[in-house]
Amino acid sequence: MPFVDASGVVTATLLATIVLYGLGILLPQCCPRHPHLQNLFAHGAATLAAMSGIVLGLSGLFIDAPPVFSLPSTLPLLTIQFRLDPLSAFFVLLISLAGAAVSIYAVGYVREFESRHPIGLLGGLYNAFLLSMTLVVMADDGFLFLILWEIMSIVSYLLVVTEHEKADVRYAGFFYLVMTHVGTAFILVTYLVFFQQTGDFSFEGFRQSIASLPEGFRTIAFLGALIGFGTKAGIIPLHVWLPYAHPAAPSHVSALMSGVMIKTAIYGLIRVYFDFLGGDFPWWWGFTVLAVGAVSALLGVMYALMEHDLKSLLAYHSVENIGIILLGIGAGMIFQTYGLANLAALGLLAGLYHTLNHAVFKSLLFMGAGAVLSTTHTRNMEEYGGLIKTMPWTALFFLVGAVSISGLPPTNGFVSEWLTFQSLFLSFQLPDLLMKIMVPIGAAMLALTGALAVACFAKAFGITFLAMPRSQHAREAKEVAWPMRIGMGLLAVACLALGVAPMVVVPLLDRVTSGFTEATLAGRLVTEGGFALAPGLGIGFASISTPLLAILLIVIVPLTLLGVVLFGGRLRKRLYHTWGCGINLKPRMEYTATGFAQPIRQVFSMIYRPTVKVETEMLEESRYFAKRKTFELSLEPTFQKHLYDPVVRLFNLAAERLRVVQAGSLHLYLSYIFITLLVLLLWVS
Repeated sequence: MPFVDASGVVTATLLATIVLYGLGILLPQCCPRHPHLQNLFAHGAATLAAMSGIVLGLSGLFIDAPPVFSLPSTLPLLTIQFRLDPLSAFFVLLISLAGAAVSIYAVGYVREFESRHPIGLLGGLYNAFLLSMTLVVMADDGFLFLILWEIMSIVSYLLVVTEHEKADVRYAGFFYLVMTHVGTAFILVTYLVFFQQTGDFSFEGFRQSIASLPEGFRTIAFLGALIGFGTKAGIIPLHVWLPYAHPAAPSHVSALMSGVMIKTAIYGLIRVYFDFLGGDFPWWWGFTVLAVGAVSALLGVMYALMEHDLKSLLAYHSVENIGIILLGIGAGMIFQTYGLANLAALGLLAGLYHTLNHAVFKSLLFMGAGAVLSTTHTRNMEEYGGLIKTMPWTALFFLVGAVSISGLPPTNGFVSEWLTFQSLFLSFQLPDLLMKIMVPIGAAMLALTGALAVACFAKAFGITFLAMPRSQHAREAKEVAWPMRIGMGLLAVACLALGVAPMVVVPLLDRVTSGFTEATLAGRLVTEGGFALAPGLGIGFASISTPLLAILLIVIVPLTLLGVVLFGGRLRKRLYHTWGCGINLKPRMEYTATGFAQPIRQVFSMIYRPTVKVETEMLEESRYFAKRKTFELSLEPTFQKHLYDPVVRLFNLAAERLRVVQAGSLHLYLSYIFITLLVLLLWVS
């Protein structure tokens, strides 16, 4: 294999990563009668490959000249070439960081599948999934990118339908497969726009095409990328597959799909907008991305609040966090339009920081949900309760993830959301009055999103882990195996580290953003000797010290307890039953997920359009006393009902009309072929 301009470390780690993932695909097939060995081979190799990928990503961030790796190709228009520039290196690091923790977790999680599904096939597909994502973000050719993108999509589909014996899983897989190919079609349109200018599918050719690309084609490329990559990312209204596919997949796969795979779409958007299109935008491009991000963030968390399926709740939060990421990217595009390079870099940096943070805490939360699912065998939060007593480690790690996704200090979600807020608030420097008004509205929507996220995860954690068990499943729950705890623990530590030490992360992200905005921020953004962030960039707008904030939070709690002991007098402990109006407390008296979300459902009833059905069965002896009451609540699936169902009906109608051409006659089919050839010959001539 010829390598061009590659350092020894990058070359060695890339080869090691590919070889180890390859072993993870092949080795489990060598011992089909030993599922336990298949499990160890598959996920052990994936863990080592991901660790190698972490080294690869970090190395790529520190290399001045991006290394290029190429292979000969005999296929026309296809160049097998990979390139590790800072943007690719960042996403390789992100994929590998989450992949290493999830692979360790999978060693324990997959054990429950050993008697029901072929572990060798599941493990091989899992390694192929991680490898395809790694190569997608390194591809340096449009044709090669699309091939790897399709491999990633098909492999993830096969993982989604692991439990294909269930009808709802088959439907979820089919829905996902259709949506992902719709997205691919729009990505292809974008790449064809670049190709028609140069006749070359290489990414370098795409970059050169920008000089001669007419404005109309630039707009087509912008919209095609937004729809194509937005479908994979799950932006509103292209999000409808997420609540089906992510819950249906095994939980370790859900963690990678939600935490990592949808980020490849963020990679694609940044690559097209800031690289291929040269970062030269009309004002409405950035505003469109900002608006889509704001709507996705707000509606994503609102729909998550209504979910009682824990994994569906987390899937909707992926829509929310993709929206937050797009808020940062959209702000960066707007600032870039008006020549504010420093602010453009800040918005893009905030979006990339949240991309990394979401990969960490969303993977952690899906692993926590998988741990609960593996021991209770249900995803319905109404059947949980009291799990903190039997699953203390899982509860702790899930709590760290919940605090992180809620954007509370001292976790990573707080830092990236705070930076996003600051980039939006700094819009007062824009020269356009309309943008000065509209961009802060995005900040207001982000603030409402954050408040609803806190409410949602107070519900998710409280209903799941606190109070008394509501079902036999919850009463019989027990803590999960050590590999699962280690995987969750690693990401929980990462949530805290990324929140307390942004001074380490910002210089790495600055290496990515500086290549697109020609502005270097690290030296001015990180102040006070590395202990504070000042996104005002010299105008004294705002600053924060996350290490000091963490120290204060750690110190305040023991100081408060010490004060209570010193000044509160002698403490006496007395144990009593909780007062319940003279009635012994029972699980049915606890708050439910439905009851918790009821006030919010009432406030936003115009969006949810809830339908409540109550049936009462009275006692035979008296019509004044109820024997049984049935409560049923349903929400109108607005996007599916008013957007997707009409399209499906239209296609079904067209298919019914076209069925007449399928008459079953060989002579008729030969006539079709003859007429088609005749038309083609006439057209060519």
